Amino acid sequence: MTIRATVIAATAAALTVALAAPAVAAPDRAGHEATRKAMRAAVEAGVPGVTATVKDGHGSWSATAGVGNLKTGKPRSEQDRYRVGSITKTFVATVLLQLEAEGRLSLDDTVDTWLPGVVEGNGHDGTRVTLRQLLNHTSGVFNYTADDDFGRTYFLKDGFFEHRYDTLTPQELVAVAMAHKPDFEPGTSWNYSNTNYVLAGMVIEKATGRPYGAEIRDRVVKPLHLTATSVPGTKATVPRPSSRAYGKLAETATGPTYDVTKLNPSLAYAAGEMISDSADLNRFYTALLRGRLLPPKQLKAMTDTVPMDKTNAYGLGLMKTKLTCGVTVWGHGGGIHGSVSEAVTTKDGRRSLAFNFNGDWSGDTAAVVEAEFCGR
Repeated sequence: MTIRATVIAATAAALTVALAAPAVAAPDRAGHEATRKAMRAAVEAGVPGVTATVKDGHGSWSATAGVGNLKTGKPRSEQDRYRVGSITKTFVATVLLQLEAEGRLSLDDTVDTWLPGVVEGNGHDGTRVTLRQLLNHTSGVFNYTADDDFGRTYFLKDGFFEHRYDTLTPQELVAVAMAHKPDFEPGTSWNYSNTNYVLAGMVIEKATGRPYGAEIRDRVVKPLHLTATSVPGTKATVPRPSSRAYGKLAETATGPTYDVTKLNPSLAYAAGEMISDSADLNRFYTALLRGRLLPPKQLKAMTDTVPMDKTNAYGLGLMKTKLTCGVTVWGHGGGIHGSVSEAVTTKDGRRSLAFNFNGDWSGDTAAVVEAEFCGR
């Protein structure tokens, strides 16, 4: 989930790499010096601090740059837990695909089959939108975080400090989207919409009779022993060890910086409320791409992508990015107040990277991904 969630913004386009000369650099896989340099550059650009972990055939490597607390100067920790925003979407998609593998639903089911009357109004029609279209953002359903009133209330200074602890239901989030016209006819285009995953979470709950977070916990978190990963629901704090999270709470990157660590993440729900750390995210994406969480049929469906732009494509809660050195990585990005994260891995799961900025207005996440996988 991004601040105002403009198409890909910090959530997905953080992985978007600017086109560069096609020359291939030799990856710096021993000392990760290129990655360290990119992390330091993010801090120099204004990000308070960065924490990152790499897992490859040589083992695990972690590093930090900058600070986790602007008041005390305390550095970031390699074990920091942080809000992962839209990385939540991959977990949600995984659970839905598991339910399909069990024969409890089909990706070709319409939204209305599971949530009758929820997607309707102003041209929206849940009888014409499939679960698959929710997961790959081809539904055309309006993105509720792009609503101007929602943005002023929850993402700008005055509204945020008044409403940061509000509890919002998924039905309320969908209602915001239904007040707008669809972005396009279902299946005719692509546009990133957080509403898609709010609906996906609701479908999980309807199909199982349990909170979607409980399904993620029992199906993914516990089996993989992801000890730092949680679905907080309405809990406003981030478990320790963790750093403070900072934002501008403005339309521009100038002006004062505010501590936005505490908030009720129900405003994101299944589109982006989860908390994790870098080691857990690497373990999750490695296990996912290696087929430990999904049967071959469902994993193939998850990696069947639709184009976003020249270098990026979107599957089912999973994004594919071709880097400038020719390496392809799979994963997702996530942005929420004071937190911008990335988690990517090669398709064979042999090399993975996850990292977090504890500021939401600056820094080049794509440069960190390029540095680790391309050595520059």
